Amino acid sequence: MSELLKLERRGHTAVITFNNPPANTWTPESLQYLRHLVEQLNDDTDNYALILASDSEKFFSAGADLNRFNHDDKGQAFAFADCFGSAFETLANYRGVSIAAITGFAMGGGLEAALCCDFRIAEQQAQMALPEASVGLLPCGLGSQQLPWLVGEAWAKRMILLGERVKAEQAERIGLVQEVVATGQALARALELAERAAGQSPTSVRYCKQLIMAARRQPLASALPQERELFVKLWDSEDQREGVSAFLEKRVPVWRNG
Repeated sequence: MSELLKLERRGHTAVITFNNPPANTWTPESLQYLRHLVEQLNDDTDNYALILASDSEKFFSAGADLNRFNHDDKGQAFAFADCFGSAFETLANYRGVSIAAITGFAMGGGLEAALCCDFRIAEQQAQMALPEASVGLLPCGLGSQQLPWLVGEAWAKRMILLGERVKAEQAERIGLVQEVVATGQALARALELAERAAGQSPTSVRYCKQLIMAARRQPLASALPQERELFVKLWDSEDQREGVSAFLEKRVPVWRNG
């Protein structure tokens, strides 16, 4: 699995590169390994950001290996769907800043992986779709829930119910990606954003992300007390003291992630 998903550490940033040619398809085994890697990064106090990348300009990831669905065994189907769900829920709940560097086709579970990230950078040749219904399936890696939240119900229905494929520039217009860059530049741009994230207190980022994501699950009023509670909880961290002291002393803070 370490060959299919290559982990590289660049300072406080981890880069997970898809390397399952020709189309970087997912298998239950690679999904389980992705979950394992993200859990490891969550336990690593020196890790602040995560980038999903691809070695291929043509494919970010084409999604699931459909050979694994060519059977009548519902037990196998459930096991595969469970791997998608558990891996991508873990990715969505990653504690730091996550960025998808989309190089080419991001289809099905490939796009769903990107949807679980905080930011998506797409190269100009990239195309995105959730085409599962065209082969008698449906998105089971959080896609039916994540996509409408990000682009609205109408565009989510166009992509899921009609199988509409979205090119990079259109994806940026509808809010599916945050930025479009030239071919070969997605990873470099993602690393720039990750470096900016490293300038933030990782403890503050973790609490802020928790609050932002809470807006998907509960009414606005429910999170307001939690916002104040987490603000005060920062006083239990070294990062709060370091951040304020560094500002007053006009120096760059040294974060401890705790």
